[in-house]
Amino acid sequence: MFAPLRLHPTPSPALLCRPSPRPTSARPTRLHPPSAAVPAMAERSREQVIAESIREIPDFPKPGIQFYDITTTLLDPAAFKACVDLLVERYQGKNIDAVAGFEARGLIFGAPLALALGCAFVPLRKPKKLPGETIGEEYELEYGSDRIEMHVGAVKEKQRVLLVDDLIATGGTMAAGARLMDRVGAEVVEAAVVIELPDLKGREKLPSNCPLFVMVQKAGA
Repeated sequence: MFAPLRLHPTPSPALLCRPSPRPTSARPTRLHPPSAAVPAMAERSREQVIAESIREIPDFPKPGIQFYDITTTLLDPAAFKACVDLLVERYQGKNIDAVAGFEARGLIFGAPLALALGCAFVPLRKPKKLPGETIGEEYELEYGSDRIEMHVGAVKEKQRVLLVDDLIATGGTMAAGARLMDRVGAEVVEAAVVIELPDLKGREKLPSNCPLFVMVQKAGA
C-alpha cells in the first residue's frame, strides 16, 4: 500500500519576488570621531583634574584667608581617584609599614592608600579624640598651640611610616607628625599632601629626614 504524496504549498508571489540578500561587505565600519568640543579626560593630567576640582573660598575662616576646599574634590570621583592613584603608584613597593593620616581630611586620603598598600592605617587626631593610652606632640599656631595624638603602640620602632594630609601651609602640623614618629623610633619615608601653599614656607619646618611630596601648589594667603 502506497503512502499518500505530500505536496509542498505553493509559495506566495511576494516571496517569489523578494530579492536575494546582498553579501556582507568586508569594508570595516567607520566610527565617527569624538567631538573636538569636549576634551577627553586623557588629555588632562591627573594633577590638572585635581587642581580644577578644588574650590577656593575667600575670607574663610576669617578675613584675609584664602581657603582651599577639597570637599569638592571628594564630590568628583575622577579627581578623588586621581589623588589616591597618584599616592598608590608612588609608594607601591616601598615597603611602607604604616600610613599615618592627620585629622581631619588626611584621614580621608590616608585610609584608602593604606588599604591599597596592604599596610596599617594610623589616625593622628586632636586631643581627647582617641580612647585608651595615647602619645602626642604639640605644635605652635598663630595664636596659641595645638596637639596631635596617636595610640601608644600604633607605630613601632624601625617601622617605615608615610605621613598624609590634605594640605601643608605653615607646616606646624606636619612637623609635629614627623617629631612624633621620631619619638617612637620610626622612619618617616615621606610626607604627602594634595595641596601646598609654598608662599607660607611650610616645608622649611620639616626635618631634613622628612621629604615632601605635593600634587598641587596654590597661592598662599
